[in-house]
Amino acid sequence: MHELSIALNIVEIASAEAERLGEAAVSAVHIRLGPLSGVVKEALLSAFEIAREKSRLAGAALVVEDVPVRFFCQPCQTEVTVASVQLLVCPVCASPAGKIITGRELEISALEIEA
Repeated sequence: MHELSIALNIVEIASAEAERLGEAAVSAVHIRLGPLSGVVKEALLSAFEIAREKSRLAGAALVVEDVPVRFFCQPCQTEVTVASVQLLVCPVCASPAGKIITGRELEISALEIEA
């Protein structure tokens, strides 16, 4: 389960930023997560519960923003959102997915800090 190592990294990054801000208390860590990231959301949430124990983030929540899979459809010349990651085709013309634009994200987008 690589989600635990990812959760530990999230805790480490957020802790370092809180320390940089003068020992600020982190109440929530916001991340953006795409279905093509290779990370299972439920496993990450569970792993975060374990990773935050005995850290400066012990009371912090992990808030996940689900990022949809979007790609550029060459035949349609437009960006499209797919309904399912199992079917990576254009919903308009049924062409296979072109250049993936979003959906691979795994990034910290914000920290909620208590003053």
